[in-house]
Amino acid sequence: MKVDIITIFPRMVEAALGEGIVARARARGLLDIVIHDLRDFTTDRHRVVDDVPFGGGPGMVLKPEPVFLAVDRIQSTRGALGAVLLTSPAGKVFSRADARRLAATAQMTVICGRYEGVDDRVRQHVATEEVSIGDYVVSGGELPALVIVDAVSRWVPGVVGDEESVEADSFERGLLDYPHFTRPAEFRGYRVPDVLVSGHHGEIRRWRRRQAIERTLEQRPDLLRGAALDEEEREILRDIERARARE
Repeated sequence: MKVDIITIFPRMVEAALGEGIVARARARGLLDIVIHDLRDFTTDRHRVVDDVPFGGGPGMVLKPEPVFLAVDRIQSTRGALGAVLLTSPAGKVFSRADARRLAATAQMTVICGRYEGVDDRVRQHVATEEVSIGDYVVSGGELPALVIVDAVSRWVPGVVGDEESVEADSFERGLLDYPHFTRPAEFRGYRVPDVLVSGHHGEIRRWRRRQAIERTLEQRPDLLRGAALDEEEREILRDIERARARE
């Protein structure tokens, strides 16, 4: 199986993959893992991979260009891509069934999220899946990527000596995050939503709230049962449910 990992901390990932079952599987040729430094796909002398978010807000957002270019490079060397995973707290929770399914693919790419998030055009137009390892936040996507690679590897034939043992293996307010975007406002024909560059902070705030609720309804509806929604959010939820009922 071929695995490609895109990260700004390649030594961190390589160190973890240099030990244990995955390392032995690589040495035996069962796993072909290549780690790509995202900074190698920047075009400025400072190798900048992040920028401030459109619409304001805390933190920094990973830019789309280096991620798109990294995936382009992987496709040019690997051929047809298999699954392209983006690690994110807003993704669907990774499961044993996902690990088994992905182990049957010939190639898997994992994009390690960082900072406040990744420009959402990566999720929309590059990633085939947005994946989380649980309802908590860690410092970056490298740790989830390692968990995913390890879990998938166990289902690759020959990686675990006793395959029967594999068969036997057993948010704060209840809303997922809204999509993030950063410069450029248009990239490869994909535009940032107009509201985020409108300068209307009230509209931006409401758009973000609606996006968070819609994403939660789509990906983790179970979270809404315990979500502490305020009156505005409850009205947004009712509006979304009315619109869905009319469809």
